[in-house]
Amino acid sequence: MKVLVLNCGSSSIKYQFMDTTLSIALAKGMVERIGMSSAVLTHQPHDREKIKIVGEILDHTIAIEYVIAVLLSPNHGVIKDKKEIDAVGHRVVHGGETFSGSVLITEQVMKALKDNIELAPLHNPPNIKGIQATKEHLKTTPQVGVFDTSFHVKMPPRAYLYGIPYELYKKYKIRRYGFHGTSHRYVAHRAAIMLGKPYEELKIITAHLGNGCSMAAIDRGHSVDTTMGFTPLEGLLMGTRSGDMDPSVILYIMAKEGLSLSEANTLLNKHSGLIGISGESSDMREIEDAVAEGNKKAKLAFDVFTYRIKKYVGAYAAAMGGVDAVVFTGGIGENSKLVRKEVCSDMEFLGIDFDEEANNNVKGESIITKPNSKVKALRIPTNEELVIALDTEEIVNEQLNAAK
Repeated sequence: MKVLVLNCGSSSIKYQFMDTTLSIALAKGMVERIGMSSAVLTHQPHDREKIKIVGEILDHTIAIEYVIAVLLSPNHGVIKDKKEIDAVGHRVVHGGETFSGSVLITEQVMKALKDNIELAPLHNPPNIKGIQATKEHLKTTPQVGVFDTSFHVKMPPRAYLYGIPYELYKKYKIRRYGFHGTSHRYVAHRAAIMLGKPYEELKIITAHLGNGCSMAAIDRGHSVDTTMGFTPLEGLLMGTRSGDMDPSVILYIMAKEGLSLSEANTLLNKHSGLIGISGESSDMREIEDAVAEGNKKAKLAFDVFTYRIKKYVGAYAAAMGGVDAVVFTGGIGENSKLVRKEVCSDMEFLGIDFDEEANNNVKGESIITKPNSKVKALRIPTNEELVIALDTEEIVNEQLNAAK
């Protein structure tokens, strides 16, 4: 099946046109600066050079029109008719408690997405716009929603409830939701294949480390805990997000600095994390360069970042009553040998026998522990778009079979 995978933001759309039979992207790209006269579409066919198109793209409907047009382009496209787009899979950030898996998008689903806007006011509205815009141009093409939160929605109450009055959970749905679900699910499945063991028998800790970071405890195929919470702010230290902290800290800072709610939200989400501690950068590559040059605050940021990951490895091993594998993915997890080394070093007590040479020479999917290591550590590049495409194919096929 050929599936157009869309990730719609407020002023951008990332896309990949996936062939699920071959498990490859026939083309991929991004539309940036939507709503401006100098919007840019970057398009990369799998077998040709990347191109850029600059123009006036005023809304998501026009942006989707551009995407379809470039896929059909005689010079840069990969299809001859838009009927070759068998289905569209949308990354949707927040499904709340409503969705425990991917779903065919219907009017009822759209209503539920709108009902969940208050849980993800920055993400769900552009996701919805993308769905509506796609409907304008591909009226009869089935669309599927794949949720960041759905992989975690069956966590036990002991993991998702906060220590606030239970009535507030019931009234406002305040609970741990977790995010990066498609990535955690993908790399956990790949880890099981690499280890030659059934996914349903393994205890796996996954670490998706990028500008946004989260970890998950996956016990025999089910997410039983994850570091991100009601929002993506909780958990690990991130590029610009604070991660875990005493809630009283922000109340104290607001009082001392005279911050509004909006200003406090910006402080925690945009000016904290690696950039906040180091004062240098939110990019781990630049942090590591600064550490090599002797920058003490950069070293402190690096140490806080890796310490929290290591701490959660221990916590999740305890939560699951053991661990078989620890998986690193995301931009930092895949590319920073220093982060992987710091997290995995001195963990022999847990069964992780780290192999520095293997870690320094990773290629693609790699095991970075010694052959006799009781617990395996792995580096696995994530592929969220493939997960979305495969989920979309499965949902659409189920619908077709049900209609027969």
